[in-house]
Amino acid sequence: MFNRDRWQEIFETIRKNRLRTFLSGFTVALGIFIFIVLFGFGNGLKNSFKQFFLDDATNTLFVYPGKTSKPYRGFKANRRIEFENSDLDDIKDNFKFFLEGITPRINRSVRVRYSGESDNYNTRAVAPDHQKIEKTLIMSGRFINQDDIEKKTKNIVIGRLVANDLFKKDDPIGKYLEIGSSAFRVIGVFQDQSGDREERLIYMPYTTQQLIEKNNDKINSIIVSFRPELGYTSALVFEKQLRLFLKNKKSIDPRDNNGIRIRNVADQIRQNQQFATVLQMIVAFVGIGTLIAGIIGISNIMVFVVKERTKELGVRKALGATPKSVIGMVLQESIFITTLSGVTGMIFGIALLSNIGDRLEEFFIIDPYIENSTAIVATVLLILFGAVAGYIPAKRAASIKPIVALRDE
Repeated sequence: MFNRDRWQEIFETIRKNRLRTFLSGFTVALGIFIFIVLFGFGNGLKNSFKQFFLDDATNTLFVYPGKTSKPYRGFKANRRIEFENSDLDDIKDNFKFFLEGITPRINRSVRVRYSGESDNYNTRAVAPDHQKIEKTLIMSGRFINQDDIEKKTKNIVIGRLVANDLFKKDDPIGKYLEIGSSAFRVIGVFQDQSGDREERLIYMPYTTQQLIEKNNDKINSIIVSFRPELGYTSALVFEKQLRLFLKNKKSIDPRDNNGIRIRNVADQIRQNQQFATVLQMIVAFVGIGTLIAGIIGISNIMVFVVKERTKELGVRKALGATPKSVIGMVLQESIFITTLSGVTGMIFGIALLSNIGDRLEEFFIIDPYIENSTAIVATVLLILFGAVAGYIPAKRAASIKPIVALRDE
């Protein structure tokens, strides 16, 4: 294996046949490179689905009122359903076993002013549990608490970008913003993992928003979080029971799917992860196909190479070379080219993935990667198949008698 003369012969052969060597190496390098990149893209697809749900706790149900599509209990179809504060209390009372947290949402768009600066922002009136459900991170100050809800305080928590827009580098805590026709005191600044859109929100107590709107008790939607230890199956049971409970309370036909709409984050994540896994398998299958194409390519090239060197091998045998030494020489050359090219393709593939980051986010590929063990195993397999690709034609050539080999045209 480490015979100096043999290595000199191998390098001399490579030097004399640069084009053939380049084609052999390029086929191997390209095969492993494409496999690694495609496999990494598959993982990037899975990351994009995870990122999509990063903003919400996975144990969450979003409950929205809709419009009925069927008449029921004397009510006509096309009746608009509304949620009220009493719905929050009823859910708390009837689902204590499942419940971890609950919050209403009231969304509005308003003009906000401060010291000559003004812009339009979305306000979101919520309860204290909203912070945990939405994974809201407080940068300074605090979030809405129960005291704010009970006293209907004019306290607000603003997003990081709202603070940057209106207060520049000043500390906003304790200062007042004019929202609509009322002044609200800033008690906290938050940031959100889901990005800029969420960080342009302003949170306030939902009871305060209801007080502003002629002291009504209407809410836009309800977000419920269930105990994580209940698991996926129990989450589906909870969703079903909650849907039936609200339909019964609001006099909605049990067969009517439009009156109450529930988005189960856990179920969506599961479905999307399954979809992402299928996509990843398809991409991996294409990558493996490319790898196989590379193996076939190197096999064809090695058959041609051995065929081209039949006379040379015949001369070696006539001069006393054993079949074993002939096979060893061809095999060593094949392994050397395949190893060098395979490792090169692997390095370039991993380097490309590590530098992509979120540049392909518009194609739903975020932070593509491949585990080093997977890349190494794929490269080693390609090298082994490259060795086999060199061994089979070399063995066939080594078995030809010298006189026959010397006659070969």
